[in-house]
Amino acid sequence: MKRLLFVLCVLYSFCASAAVYNVKDFGAKGDGITLDTKAFNDAIAKASQDGGGTVLIPSGQYLCKSIRLASHVHLYIEKGAVVIAAEGEGYDSPEPNEFDMYQDYGHSHWMDSLIWGIGLEDITISGDGMIYGKGLSAMDLPNTTRGNKTISLKLCKNITIRDISMLQCGHFALLATGVDNLSIYNVKVDSNRDGFNIDCCKNVRISNCSMNTPSDDAIVLKATYSLGYFRDTENVTVSDCLVSGYEQGSLLKATWDNNVAEKNDHVTWRRIPTGRIKLGTESSGGFKNIAVSNCIFDNCRGLAIESVDGGHLEDMVVSNITMRNCKSGPIFLRLGARQRSPKGTPLGTLKRVLISNVNVFNAVSDNCSTLAGIPGAYIEDVVLSNIHIWSEGGGTAEDGKRQPKEEIESYPEPGMFGVTPAKGLYIRHAKNITFRDVNFHFLKPDYRPLIVEEDTEAIQYDGVTVDYRPIQSSDIDKR
Repeated sequence: MKRLLFVLCVLYSFCASAAVYNVKDFGAKGDGITLDTKAFNDAIAKASQDGGGTVLIPSGQYLCKSIRLASHVHLYIEKGAVVIAAEGEGYDSPEPNEFDMYQDYGHSHWMDSLIWGIGLEDITISGDGMIYGKGLSAMDLPNTTRGNKTISLKLCKNITIRDISMLQCGHFALLATGVDNLSIYNVKVDSNRDGFNIDCCKNVRISNCSMNTPSDDAIVLKATYSLGYFRDTENVTVSDCLVSGYEQGSLLKATWDNNVAEKNDHVTWRRIPTGRIKLGTESSGGFKNIAVSNCIFDNCRGLAIESVDGGHLEDMVVSNITMRNCKSGPIFLRLGARQRSPKGTPLGTLKRVLISNVNVFNAVSDNCSTLAGIPGAYIEDVVLSNIHIWSEGGGTAEDGKRQPKEEIESYPEPGMFGVTPAKGLYIRHAKNITFRDVNFHFLKPDYRPLIVEEDTEAIQYDGVTVDYRPIQSSDIDKR
């Protein structure tokens, strides 16, 4: 008992001595009308100048433009507090970046954001309040000072984001580039574009988050060339998360409205829910030591693992995944040669990937699970085990005769090959692939071959079934 009292006294002493900087003491009104940016930045600067502390945002509605983070500062958003991105221009100007031709404009700039920090350390953003990106653009906006990201961090370390809610977040809820030791816990994101973009980062933990992003990806790992050099994204875990594609705002309201297809006005090929966890759309650098586990995909696209710009994607495990109403091929592995990297960048690799314990119900039939390299560059050393996929079916025999184009330099996406000639697995330019205890079911008849192989080596099937019967050689179309 004495020991417990001693510990409590120490904790109380520590908390009591921590400096707290209330933004209202620096002039913030919190009335949703007055622009409170200066008060926020003054409080943050003072906390950092004094060696660190907590910048408190009490209950209220705070209209802001660019909030500039500083090292050793804890930005605490109290329950009932909402930080709102103001409309119009007047955000910090996007900094110059001579390497912005190698990735989208939004990935190449950080200062044109609601909250941003570059070259900082020891920062926490937490609390039970909300960040509302109301005035942010969901699109890239070169040559303007309108904000298009909610939180942007570049070349920072020891960052924690936890417990907050984020609504309508512009192009990104979080863009983290070159950030090491990043922890994201129990965050809710309900947005019109990307959720978390983890780019060129090392030692990242994302856990217990709920992400609803109907028009774009929920959690996506990237490795761009935006820093001006190759940098891998490595040592990342994503666990115990929900990703979904319901109408924006309905996650935070807990209504789960499903009107996305009719209301989505983003570019044409995204006119169905996206959501999902993905690696490698931007893949100049590589991906090493990645683990995704205990995650739910609901009314969104499936898992996508890609390297198309020269990066080496190696040593990844995916386990304990469940998907319902999957809007694309449930599992998509792609090694391509888009080569959106400096001239002369060699082809990448995609190998040593283990995917296990996956359950999928009601996946669309247009594109099945796909493993697709390109001529001369094979996906290799992949194991898929203990997987059950229920697809909607409906494919025709004519669909089964299709010969999709290679699309070597194309943007990677499960629908890139059109309707796949297989209903279960499409395997192209791949070797040393094992399927163990993989089970396919179809909610209505599908007349395509179960499996189509093209240019493959050492493909093994062990305990693979279709509608509960072991597959036979006639189920595999080798081309």
